[in-house]
Amino acid sequence: MAAHRRSRQRWAGGTKARTAATVALAGAAAATGLDGSGHAAPQPAPDQVRADVARLYREAEAATEKYNGAKEKAESARQRLRALQDERARREERLNSARAELGSVAAAQYRGGGLDPALQLVLSEDPDGYLEGAAVAERVGSRQRAAVGRVRAQLREIERLRGAARIEVNSLTSRRAELKRHEETITGRLSSARRLLSRLPPGHQAGLADGTDRAARSSTGSRDGLTAPGSVTSLAPGPRAARAVSYAYQKLGSPYVWGATGPDAFDCSGLVQAAYRSAGVSLPRTTYAQIGAGRRVPRSELLPGDLVFFYSGISHVGIYVGGGRMIHAPNPSAPVRLAPLDEMPFAGATRVG
Repeated sequence: MAAHRRSRQRWAGGTKARTAATVALAGAAAATGLDGSGHAAPQPAPDQVRADVARLYREAEAATEKYNGAKEKAESARQRLRALQDERARREERLNSARAELGSVAAAQYRGGGLDPALQLVLSEDPDGYLEGAAVAERVGSRQRAAVGRVRAQLREIERLRGAARIEVNSLTSRRAELKRHEETITGRLSSARRLLSRLPPGHQAGLADGTDRAARSSTGSRDGLTAPGSVTSLAPGPRAARAVSYAYQKLGSPYVWGATGPDAFDCSGLVQAAYRSAGVSLPRTTYAQIGAGRRVPRSELLPGDLVFFYSGISHVGIYVGGGRMIHAPNPSAPVRLAPLDEMPFAGATRVG
C-alpha cells in the first residue's frame, strides 16, 4: 500500500509540475505572439523625450553655474593661500636676521665676561674711558632690547599667518569637494540626456540634435556670417557693448562646453564674460553674479549688448542683439547661436556696457 501511495503522489506531483509548465509556456506564447518573437518595449514619445532632455540640460546648466562659482572661490582661496605663504617666508627671513643680531650681541657679552658695571669701574685703570665704554654698552643694550622686540613681533606675525593659512587650506579643501559634487551632478545629467536621446529612432534623434526646441533653430548656427550687422552695433548703448556684440557674432557656431570661457568653446556665462572681456569689461563668472554687475533694465527697453537672463534661478544668460533675439550658448546639443528670447522663461536684464 505504501508503495502504491508513493507512486500516486509522484504522478500527482508530476502532473502539477507539467500543468505549471504548460501555463507558463502559454503565458510566454501570449506575450511573444504566435510567431514566437517578443514585443519590443514601446518607444518614448519624441515630445516627452524633448521635455525630459530640456529638463536635464537645465539641471546640468544650473549645476554648471554652481561649479563655476565654486571654481572662482577656490581660485581666490588658492591665491590668498599663496600670498600668505609668500608673506610668511618674508617674515621668517626677517626673523632669522633679528635672531642673528641677537646672537652677535650675546656672543659679545659672553666674551666681555659679564662683570658687574660698578666693579668694572672700580678696577678700571681708566675710569673716563670705562664710562665712555659703558655708554656704548648701554646703547648696545638698547639695540638688544629692540632686537628682542622685533623677534617677538615677527613670531607673533608668523603665528597669525599660519592660522590664516590653515583657514585658507580648509576653505580650498571645501571648495574642491564642492567642485567634485557639482561636476558629478553635471556629468550625471548630461549622461542621462544622452541615454534618452539614444532611445529614439535616428530620424527623431536628428530632429533633437540641434537643440531641445525646434523654434530655437537658427540658420546662423553653422558659423556662416560671423560679422555683426552695423544695424545692430549702431544701436548698442556704448562702444563696449557694441564690441561685445561683435565678439558674440564672431563666435556663432562655437561648441558648448560646460565650464569653458573661450576662445573656442563656451558655456552660457563663459560666452558673456569672454565677450565683455574683449571689450575691456571684467564681469563675474556666474549668471547669478552677472545679473548684479550692471544696471537693471526692463525688457521693453533692451538694447544690443544687454545681458538677458532666464529661469527663476537665473541659471542661463545670453547677449541681446535686437529684434527680440539673443546670442547664447544653449547646451551641449547646440552650438553658440542666435535664438528668440521667448525660447525660455525671461527673468531679467542688465546693462553693463
